[in-house]
Amino acid sequence: MQKRHLIRSIAPAFALAALAALGAPALAQDWKPSRPVTIIVPWAAGGSTDQVTRVTAAEIEKTLGQKVVIVNQPGASGSIGSKSALDAPKDGYTWTAGAAQDLGSYETLGMLKTKIADWHLFLNVANVQVIGVNASAPYKSAKDLLDAMKAKPGQISVATAGVTSAGHNAMELIAKSTGVKYRHVTYDGGNPAVVATVAGETEVTTQLAVEQADMIRGKRIRPLATVSDKALELEGFGSIEPLSKTLDGFKAPANYFGIFIPKGVPDEVVKTVEKIWVDNIAKSEVLKKYATSRGALFAPLHGAEAQTAVTPAIQANAWLLFDSGKAKVSPETLGIARP
Repeated sequence: MQKRHLIRSIAPAFALAALAALGAPALAQDWKPSRPVTIIVPWAAGGSTDQVTRVTAAEIEKTLGQKVVIVNQPGASGSIGSKSALDAPKDGYTWTAGAAQDLGSYETLGMLKTKIADWHLFLNVANVQVIGVNASAPYKSAKDLLDAMKAKPGQISVATAGVTSAGHNAMELIAKSTGVKYRHVTYDGGNPAVVATVAGETEVTTQLAVEQADMIRGKRIRPLATVSDKALELEGFGSIEPLSKTLDGFKAPANYFGIFIPKGVPDEVVKTVEKIWVDNIAKSEVLKKYATSRGALFAPLHGAEAQTAVTPAIQANAWLLFDSGKAKVSPETLGIARP
């Protein structure tokens, strides 16, 4: 009431200026990009990040009124593509994508100086890792595989998308919980890691369900367990039991994926994407269908809620890397609390 009284009491010219200023934030939220937006996917084509980002980008285009171009730039566990987005002009036209737990752990590994708080998070799904083995492998259960790893330490090959990738995090968590040793074979993305296991280059992969789904349904990969305390219902296959059934008390935090925009871009860009997330992404039947058909959880979060949601996985991942001797920087010095 005081603000309205003040406006009425001043000269008309000043009143118009004040009203224009009051209306500025609303106008600033309506960003109309004049050229295509680029999303850098820092992993190979066909992997989990690539899949869900392309689905999400198509939904964003419908509202944004501008083309969203996907550029795959794999390498160094996703840190190269993430750095390209971080170093790009802060004009709002270059974003990146991936797993928040990766982005929040790069500085711990000495790969990229950035914290999760340096980014605006727009999450779309939460993914679950699965222990999958080549269809001809002798392992019929998670217990079979773990027993073999104990009997042959460091000999059984596990394909992942690289250090800090979802698959590597999963296998490191398993190793920490059981004491097993394995032979790590890295690829430039989750899809190449899964294909390698199908081809027999490796015996095992612990990549995401969304990356293994088609091969599981096609009986080219045998799923032994989810790296979780919850079973997974995969459309066209059935239920995959949780690793907690084999390892009592085993748990793993949710692995959230999404699109990330570096802070420092114009506020109108962030406000526009936030509106798209609330009005379109959160109601997207296409994205929901993707999640249910690929074995993922639909999770359209943004802002403070997204930052809170991703924290447990970042903490677990950063400290797991540190405790296993793979980190170059203590998470504690970066303000990442031990879970």
